[in-house]
Amino acid sequence: MLQSIAAKLIGRFVRDQRGATMVEYGLLVALVAVAVIAAVTTLGASINSFFQSADDGLNGV
Repeated sequence: MLQSIAAKLIGRFVRDQRGATMVEYGLLVALVAVAVIAAVTTLGASINSFFQSADDGLNGV
């Protein structure tokens, strides 16, 4: 009897896709966050120098 209850619970768990979808979306969000952080870290210095030169140019006007 205990084995049949366990088998039913495991079968229901395997067929349920809601949790898998949530995990997939979570992994996708984490991947996008890592990509954004990497891009900002890589491009941060050049973007800063670009805006600094633009600021210097506007101060000269």
